[in-house]
Amino acid sequence: MKKTWLQIALSVLSLALATTLVVFLPQIIGWLTGRPVSWAQIGAQFAGLGFGTIALMTATWLASLIAYTFVLTNSMPGLNHTQALTLNAAGSAVSNVLPFGGAAGVALTFAMARGWGFANRPIVTMTLVSGVWNTLFRFILPAVGIIALLSAGQVPNPAVARAGWTGALSILGIVVVLAAALYWDRAALLLGRALDKITPARWNASQALDNLRRDIAGLVRTRGVGLSLGMIAFLALQWLIMVECMKATGAYPGLAQSIAVFALSRVLTSAVITPSGAGFMEAGIAGAMVYFGVDNASAAATALLFGFWTYTIEIPFGGLALGAWALLRRREGRTSTSEPVKAEQ
Repeated sequence: MKKTWLQIALSVLSLALATTLVVFLPQIIGWLTGRPVSWAQIGAQFAGLGFGTIALMTATWLASLIAYTFVLTNSMPGLNHTQALTLNAAGSAVSNVLPFGGAAGVALTFAMARGWGFANRPIVTMTLVSGVWNTLFRFILPAVGIIALLSAGQVPNPAVARAGWTGALSILGIVVVLAAALYWDRAALLLGRALDKITPARWNASQALDNLRRDIAGLVRTRGVGLSLGMIAFLALQWLIMVECMKATGAYPGLAQSIAVFALSRVLTSAVITPSGAGFMEAGIAGAMVYFGVDNASAAATALLFGFWTYTIEIPFGGLALGAWALLRRREGRTSTSEPVKAEQ
């Protein structure tokens, strides 16, 4: 009981913090820039959105959800795209409401997948594989953002440019090492030994890495391309949503800058103190856009609009998906119990 109340209290505090950050976003931007902005100015940006713009954003958002189903279907053979869409929507809704909601999302994934007849092992493997792929691409995105800015000359001096190239290449190097450890036994052995030297003995890092590899090696070798293409399509469509938000508010700063802002937004979703980094993500997006020369009202409107399409809307959509799943399960249960038992001949 105490643990339950603690979880409820933490959830309330986390959601309150996220709400506070969003509500006071104009003041935060004004404090950072010295140029005040009001909700009336931000509301004027929203008022200018036409039906065609909203329809385009909706279509892009739905396409991004469909693209991510390829990540899940490649992670668990036998899972169809409708089931994958339901899993992703319901899991995202839980994660977007609760701080550290990933654990609750995993529990929900187990319940739903087992209801469809999947055993525990493939569900665990799917969770590991999709998690690893999300982590790898989350590592890659900052490097892509840095390279985009460097290529566009968006750096104050050569020293910063050299540091940027070094950082980007280092991040990509880490991703290559981790990917190699998943594909090749020798690379995994060397990485495991290196981890054993720099981590406490009780962690047994090499054994943990070997166990992880064994669980996902087969899928990585046979479905790695599908997983990667699914993640690339998903992230590209989410970036496209951001570009559409920027265009709609007259805040598009350029190709390189939009990629950098998008990369920052995905990194800030890891701020687990609030569900999916809500509040921090919007503040980070707005701050970055102001740095690139966008006016305060347009930057804030873009951040809030993008937050809606990548966070807020997933809560009711996921709730509908979860409700539909629960309703179908109940009907299936009633059907199975109402069927007459045939007498043996």
